[in-house]
Amino acid sequence: MGHAPGYARDARHADSQTHIELIWIEGRLEHWLRFGLHVAENIVSRRTRVLSFPPDALFALIRWAANDHGTVKSRIDIVRTVRPGEAYTTLPFVRPGGEILLSIEGWPKVEKVLGAIDRVEAAGVDPTRAAPDHWRHVHSRVAAGMDPRAYTAARHHAFELRQGLDL
Repeated sequence: MGHAPGYARDARHADSQTHIELIWIEGRLEHWLRFGLHVAENIVSRRTRVLSFPPDALFALIRWAANDHGTVKSRIDIVRTVRPGEAYTTLPFVRPGGEILLSIEGWPKVEKVLGAIDRVEAAGVDPTRAAPDHWRHVHSRVAAGMDPRAYTAARHHAFELRQGLDL
């Protein structure tokens, strides 16, 4: 079916990438990535840039805000970008959204997640390639006030082997 003159298709459906708006207003509002491999970057202003990710990419987005009295919000989300037509959850500053694997709020818990990311890297694994189930596990354990199990090179190898299975 054709479109009426002047009617534009919704650009969100034509774009298969996920776009993350990073803002940096020193000491007030700071968004940054702990990990993630973007394929494009658009600098909007001195304080704002937009990173674009392909489908099925993992990233960790940290959002922090403060006022004159100190920190008012600190949060980390580990997200898998979605393929066109796939269901997703909306998230501030992430368009269209993604599959949220981990979502933790409060600086002490955010620090625990950052430590878990450090341990994945110490095991020789790129966090963008780690099993999504590991990030779900970290979310559940940290939210419950417990330490997550280690993600070892052996666990990662088992994950990679499972990915190669054609079930």
